[in-house]
Amino acid sequence: MTAFSNRWPDFRDYIIDITKEIWEDRGIGTLNHYYAPDIPVRSPMGVSRGNQAVIAATMATVNEFPDRQLFAEDVIFSADEAHGFLSSHRIISTGTHLADGAFGPATGKRFQIRIIADCAARNDTIHDEWLVRDHGGIVRQLGMVPEEHARMLIRREGGIEQASRPLTPETDPPDVYRGRGNANPWGARYAGMLTRIMAADFNHIHTHYDRAVIGEYPGAQQALGRKAVAAFWVGLRASFPSATFEIHHQIGMEADMLSPRAAIRWSLTGKHEGWGAFGRPTGARVHVMGISHAEFGPFGPDGIGLRREFTLYDEIAIWKQILLHTGDA
Repeated sequence: MTAFSNRWPDFRDYIIDITKEIWEDRGIGTLNHYYAPDIPVRSPMGVSRGNQAVIAATMATVNEFPDRQLFAEDVIFSADEAHGFLSSHRIISTGTHLADGAFGPATGKRFQIRIIADCAARNDTIHDEWLVRDHGGIVRQLGMVPEEHARMLIRREGGIEQASRPLTPETDPPDVYRGRGNANPWGARYAGMLTRIMAADFNHIHTHYDRAVIGEYPGAQQALGRKAVAAFWVGLRASFPSATFEIHHQIGMEADMLSPRAAIRWSLTGKHEGWGAFGRPTGARVHVMGISHAEFGPFGPDGIGLRREFTLYDEIAIWKQILLHTGDA
């Protein structure tokens, strides 16, 4: 790992350690080193630019949830000489809503959600990031409804005309990191599975997922078994039946005493024109930014089965796009 300080034995340790240092050890100022001065950070809610914006957002979150912890569940990564490192870091985040902030007046309620952050790095510095947190999971656990929370955000930001717009292909800045991942067969396998599912081949779940598959999905929802997993994917795709599915980054990995696994960053872009997870069709043009992780095992019809799946998108960002289109805010 010649591109990094000898402080860390490998890239996975670097990602895990700096996350703890920044958030839990309150080393927020270290972002002046760990994040590039002009880093673009993309989330479904929009784009921020520069490490000073990251520092400000981090301080606000720590103030609102002062006991917040971030547990590293996995780091799936790829690396090459041309593009450097890209980590897909899956985190279990916990905290208590103890101060007023972005989620409104303090409720005193606790949350537990997942976050996946794709970070590109060279020489101890992260210079490009894609971040998807289970925004809807926080909202639900604090006693709110995702659609209503999105409506509240629009009002707080000054109404339909002035409210900030979620990320779309038109507002997505050019990538600093230009890599596409690696050619590992587990990443290729999962990319093919998601492509078939997004082409409405939901039977593929019944033939290639473990019968005891566990899915972890937005809203801090867990699905057990093929039928429940298929229901999740049908609900998403049914809302946007003609939307274009695109894979942006693909990693496969087999290491660290863990199951073979994969990380895929993807998007759906198109109209909200079907009944599904987002209710009555509105015709709104919606961009869904998603990241999925998968773990494979030996239990499947062909001797391989997808045994655990983790998919995140931001329900609030989707509802916000729908409400900005309908004007129902």
